[in-house]
Amino acid sequence: MVNQITGDRRTTLSPEDLAALRENLHEQRLFRQEQLQQLAAAAPRTKALLDRQAASQTEVCVKLATSARMVLADVEAALTRMDSCRRCHRPVDRERLTIVPPARYCARCRQVKEARR
Repeated sequence: MVNQITGDRRTTLSPEDLAALRENLHEQRLFRQEQLQQLAAAAPRTKALLDRQAASQTEVCVKLATSARMVLADVEAALTRMDSCRRCHRPVDRERLTIVPPARYCARCRQVKEARR
């Protein structure tokens, strides 16, 4: 069991919580992998098909694929570090992981990072 003190509150991630979050991430990974396969299959294969409409469709597909790859990378990274903040290496609290399973930072480090912008 992973415990973390957040402010004056203690948050607990049980093994069941972690398993549920991992399952959610595995589902997201599968969805993104399937999405990338569908986008690759939808891309026009010949230059003759590249008229204006096909070009705009291709551009949309490329942007969707780029976005899907980024989300997939976040999901895969989250699976490897599941409960550890990238900056301070402390556990990420339960509420944050529930809301944003691929969260890279605990709430405190996220606030520090955003304050520096």
